[in-house]
Amino acid sequence: MATLKFMEQQPLDPKLMTCPNCSEEERIGVHSHQERRCICHACGVTFAETKGTVFFNLHYPIWVVVLVLTLLAYGCPPMAIVAAFFLDERTVAAWHHKAGQHGKRVQDEVVCNGEVELGQVQADELCVNVQGGKKVWVATAMSVFSRLFLWGEVSTKRDKSLIERVMVQVRAAAGAVVQPILVAVDGLAAYPNAIRKAFSDKVYSGQPGRPPLVSWPDLHIVQVVKQRRGYKLSQVSRRLAHGCLNRVYDLIAMSQAGFGLINTAYIERLNATFRARMPALVRRTRNLARTTQRVETDLFWTGSVYNFCTIHTSLDATPAMAAGLTEHVWSVEQLLRLRLPPKSLHGVV
Repeated sequence: MATLKFMEQQPLDPKLMTCPNCSEEERIGVHSHQERRCICHACGVTFAETKGTVFFNLHYPIWVVVLVLTLLAYGCPPMAIVAAFFLDERTVAAWHHKAGQHGKRVQDEVVCNGEVELGQVQADELCVNVQGGKKVWVATAMSVFSRLFLWGEVSTKRDKSLIERVMVQVRAAAGAVVQPILVAVDGLAAYPNAIRKAFSDKVYSGQPGRPPLVSWPDLHIVQVVKQRRGYKLSQVSRRLAHGCLNRVYDLIAMSQAGFGLINTAYIERLNATFRARMPALVRRTRNLARTTQRVETDLFWTGSVYNFCTIHTSLDATPAMAAGLTEHVWSVEQLLRLRLPPKSLHGVV
């Protein structure tokens, strides 16, 4: 009975709608229950219930789309979904792509909107095999206190450009308000300069010429360098790349990291979660990603579900709740129904 109730179509509620033409929220009424269309009494435009959401123009029941995308977010191989639901694999891939692009917009508009108190940030990279024997790199960053996935980038090269793109979005999450930040990363040489560049502001002195960039006063960068002999870890060294070492330990204590020492354990755990939920990231798999776009789709859809729909056991809340971005656990359908302002499209839809 619970399954049948889930499959039933919910009543049309105009209170949850926003006019896509004039952004009106209050003067919305029901135009047709049968066709599930609403009408805006402010501008007179009628629009479909799913206008502006992932469900728009999908010719399947919403519960089917939600179920399929939920399974994809938690690591179910697409071919298993194709076999179980008698869907075309191109249909599943198209839904997944739309959800991934929506997840990227949610990360950009809701997470990287200047309202996150970062505290301690950790960043790391993953190496992913794609078809044709090629490899791509996935760079990710998170806030330790809230376990919030901040941003990720995919590139064929593990270089300065990849790291800079991630750090620009991390800075966007912090906004313009200067705050104490500790960034813990691995030994990649590109990190210190990319972090200092991202967390710097122009200082105008009235002198001719371009104003210099000055790093935030309470910015600290540490690196954890791991050395291996074969497949075994032989030595771990920790070094200060920027800032004050005493202040570093103060920020670690403030972020309630638990270990009390310089580490990148939390981002490694997050990357392990991504490996578990993204079939293409499994170390030994036949479900290789065909393109870097497929890896990016997986990353942002899985990451957005992790942030807003998954309760973290150590927090007893979702990462988005811990970061103060929302007050409740979102369902996957609620995440997919989220309407973002048109100005946020940036050419990705």
